[in-house]
Amino acid sequence: MKVKTLVSGCLMGIVVLFLAHEFGAAQPLADQPALNIAIVHVGKALQNCQATVKFKERANAEKDAMDAEEKGLSDEIEALRGQVQALMPSSNDYFVRSKEMMQKQKELEGLQEFNRQVRALKIHQWTAKIYPEVLRITKELAAKKGLALVLAVDEPEFPSPRPEQLSAAIQTHKVLYSGGCLDVTSEVVAELDKLDFLLAN
Repeated sequence: MKVKTLVSGCLMGIVVLFLAHEFGAAQPLADQPALNIAIVHVGKALQNCQATVKFKERANAEKDAMDAEEKGLSDEIEALRGQVQALMPSSNDYFVRSKEMMQKQKELEGLQEFNRQVRALKIHQWTAKIYPEVLRITKELAAKKGLALVLAVDEPEFPSPRPEQLSAAIQTHKVLYSGGCLDVTSEVVAELDKLDFLLAN
């Protein structure tokens, strides 16, 4: 009888200890507040909104016009090169056409550099116009949802096309993992799509 009582007491003690351990382990998880941190894929938000889609359409049309102008000059240069090659190097026409060809080449190089700068400037101006709206919308969403923190997340591309791009990606890619964080990217895009003044420009 004493043995049965002792065994029963031991079993009860084990059960109590097990329950206490489980309750103690679960308690911190129950008391742990839910994450009130969100993320925004800024690059996706900027690229996927309707305003940027329209901007890209205009930019592509302008680039096509620039390319056509550059090609026209390039064709003129090729025609002059053919003329120069057909002339006697000692003739006056040879020097005249050679000079004209070199001038056209300089003109083409200048036009190409000018067009690159214009495209880069327009992209910069567009980014400077839309990015403040991303910040404003993100702040408003954070306040509405009671978020304490919103992180900008952009995954670098691999393989990187150029070494300097990889270096820049490493320096700017700060959020390495964001599991459990609320992703509000689609909500930011939806709010951007409501801004008529962006779609009109």
